[in-house]
Amino acid sequence: MNVYKGLHEIEKSFHRPALTIGNFDGVHLGHQALFRRVVELAGPRNGDTVALTFEPHPMKVLRPQNPPKLISTMDHKVELIAEAGIEHLVCLPFTKELAGTSAHDFVNKILHRTMGVEDLVVGYDYAFGKGRQGNISLLQAMGSELGFSVHVISPVSVEGMVASSTNVREHVTLGEMKQVRLLLGRYYQIHGIVQEGIHRGGPVVGFPTANLHIDKEDLCPKPGVYVVQVIYQDQCYGGVMNIGYNPTFGGQDLGAEVHIFDFEKNIYGHPIKLNFIQRLRDEKKFSGPKELAEQITKDAEAARIVLAKEKNNM
Repeated sequence: MNVYKGLHEIEKSFHRPALTIGNFDGVHLGHQALFRRVVELAGPRNGDTVALTFEPHPMKVLRPQNPPKLISTMDHKVELIAEAGIEHLVCLPFTKELAGTSAHDFVNKILHRTMGVEDLVVGYDYAFGKGRQGNISLLQAMGSELGFSVHVISPVSVEGMVASSTNVREHVTLGEMKQVRLLLGRYYQIHGIVQEGIHRGGPVVGFPTANLHIDKEDLCPKPGVYVVQVIYQDQCYGGVMNIGYNPTFGGQDLGAEVHIFDFEKNIYGHPIKLNFIQRLRDEKKFSGPKELAEQITKDAEAARIVLAKEKNNM
């Protein structure tokens, strides 16, 4: 997939493009429906498939005091959009100047003149332009005037839940990984670099762990113990992960550490990916390392059972 970090990087006009536009945070089932429609529309005429998104998330500019925590990093979002069959991803830098662009100018100058859109695919609640004054009715009117078609995708629901970034965030923060998986159509995944900890897991507790940094801006699952899959160098390992404050040892900062099953490599400084399968329990304060080790043994046994069932269901 070709990625353009601004309109200035588009050197050659797109060929009869079908295009969708949005933030696509999480690339959930609703976003996937948009991408499928783009591919369906462009295919018969051998047109280009294009997605237009924004970086940073608009709310980081419009509401910097309280922006949403993001489900996916930009790199992960790019990877997921490419997997959906999109050939070209245009990442518009979101600035206050862009936020002040009228809906009419956005359609005319960007979608029509620069990108040459023939088919525009949007979600049922799409709004855009200065003050979000642009809506589907305006798009349809301008499409008739400028010669492009507008296709509106209905909300996608699964087990009574609408697939939306807001709903995904809510279930992640509650630790409800089954619901998150249903809304995403895949496991909730985070990426991170393994950091050197204080070497308490192996020598003191008897369970070596890989430590990951959690940034305040990151979307973080509810503190507790989770069954996870750990992906390292394209190999998948089972594991049990604790997200929390490590109260047994008087911890104050939120952290994440994962015990990887049947794994003995030194991976400090290496990237790993974590798929969240299921939340096992809340974080607890134990009397000391011995009681903690006993509980981790129980957690690991429970996690292996969950992972075995998951493997059988795949």
